[in-house]
Amino acid sequence: MGRSRRQDAGLLVLRAGTGGVLFAHGAQIVFGWFGGPGLAASSVGMERMGFRPGRPSALVAGGGQVVSGTLLAAGLATPVAGAVAAGAMAGAAAVHAPAGFFALAGGYEFPAFLGWAAAALGVSGPGRYSADHLTGHRLNRPRLAALAFLGTTAATCAVLRRRAAVLQRRDLRQDQDQGQDRHPHQHPHQDEGQTS
Repeated sequence: MGRSRRQDAGLLVLRAGTGGVLFAHGAQIVFGWFGGPGLAASSVGMERMGFRPGRPSALVAGGGQVVSGTLLAAGLATPVAGAVAAGAMAGAAAVHAPAGFFALAGGYEFPAFLGWAAAALGVSGPGRYSADHLTGHRLNRPRLAALAFLGTTAATCAVLRRRAAVLQRRDLRQDQDQGQDRHPHQHPHQDEGQTS
């Protein structure tokens, strides 16, 4: 059974909302729009979160959200857009994961939901009311969807493994610094003033 116009309209609404939110968040990072921090501050933040180097990481994260959000809203290259957005949100979810699930406690609820919505659109396709439909679905093929999700999964795993290694080295350095603070080196004059 073919997809109904009602389903196509629902996909349009979901694409517009998901794509719009992704675009807005990416624009905060890259351009400082909508009260966002902008690229310079975002680069410092990315370094703090373990994504190094910070500026390219901020450009990829923010730029990926801007581009994928725009493409999702338009319904163009939907599998690629959905895969890229899902990968970006997986990175954001990893940052929030230590705080648990719920957003109220700083958890990963919001990026996880946004990533799942984008991935679902990438898998399902954009529907009739889309640029992909107007172009004969040249950029909305099953093979392209598989390649996009496989490639994004591999890239996301590599980035998160690198981040984990950075954080592990940072924790090790902090532990070593704290150990030195607890056991300071003996000062050569610490016995000064004692009688011999």
